[in-house]
Amino acid sequence: MLEVKGIDVYYGAIHALKGLSLEVEEGSIVTLIGANGAGKTTTLKSISGLLRPRNGAIMFKGSDISKVPPEKIVGLGISQVPEGRRVFATMTVLENLEMGAYLRKDKKGIESDLENVFTRFPRLKERRKQTAGTLSGGEQQMLAIGRALMARPELMLMDEPSMGLAPLLVKEIFEIIKDINARGTTILLVEQNANMALSIANRAYVIETGEIVLEGTAEQLINSEEVKKAYLGG
Repeated sequence: MLEVKGIDVYYGAIHALKGLSLEVEEGSIVTLIGANGAGKTTTLKSISGLLRPRNGAIMFKGSDISKVPPEKIVGLGISQVPEGRRVFATMTVLENLEMGAYLRKDKKGIESDLENVFTRFPRLKERRKQTAGTLSGGEQQMLAIGRALMARPELMLMDEPSMGLAPLLVKEIFEIIKDINARGTTILLVEQNANMALSIANRAYVIETGEIVLEGTAEQLINSEEVKKAYLGG
């Protein structure tokens, strides 16, 4: 579904991604793990069109999207759940969810998807008239996921969904990710909690200073001595 081919991405003079390549098969969960500043968020921003690679290509369902503007990429079927949640703090829960569907014209479909989000996240239903900035961290994360789902994505990019959440909530968020995937959405997950990410992923990549240094099935990486030492506290 997604193929990132040898992309180079710069922030001014800083070479942030160096010939980075990865693949995401349709229907799978692929995780990208690595230390802070390794280039994980930069990779997601490049896929969603917020950053433009200087070299290389990003193929989505066979078409090169590396020069397509971000709003058009959402229309093609890629949604992002950004790091730090980034909900619209002064808008209500309901308005945030409606923003997720801003490119859509199918009123009935939007209504049915809204109901699905409320079924999946009952707490959002209870708080639908509350401003998003007053929600707890866990509720904001649910809202960010719900907002991304409202665009009906085929591929969901998730950036550090467990960041800053209590362990119980982390478990809940990962169950939600598995459920979204089981219902047909392909997921590329960036996550510092490598144990949790590898426990639900099919495939995994390890990124260090803008380069992929290891790749394989999630099982291979869980059992890799290198990964255990660097990321799994082993």
